Amino acid sequence: MIFFLLHFAFFLKIYKKDNDKEILQEIYDYIFRQVELSIREIGYGDQSINKKMKDYLNLFYGMIDKIDYWEDLTLESRVALLENFLDNAINSDYLVVYFEKYRINLLNNTLNYYIKGVVKH
Repeated sequence: MIFFLLHFAFFLKIYKKDNDKEILQEIYDYIFRQVELSIREIGYGDQSINKKMKDYLNLFYGMIDKIDYWEDLTLESRVALLENFLDNAINSDYLVVYFEKYRINLLNNTLNYYIKGVVKH
């Protein structure tokens, strides 16, 4: 789930500036509805779901805050950032390169490229 949230944080970081806020809000709402459904499918009860959702939302907002300055970070700082969220992930250097390529891919495509045929607006 954490990798998914990191991807979504980069997605919102790139597209929040130049796009319709209503469309981004719909995407955000949809994503977190899917997260909640996934937690329910695992078998958590209603009280546990609320706690898990709160934890995921706090983690997500922490991610957004930290990756907002991704371009300005050194390689070592990027590695530390990812290790912080991924609990000392193996191949952190690889993940930094991966997320940088993902960020560049997002920059090279429009929001519509990713949502056409999915979101009706």
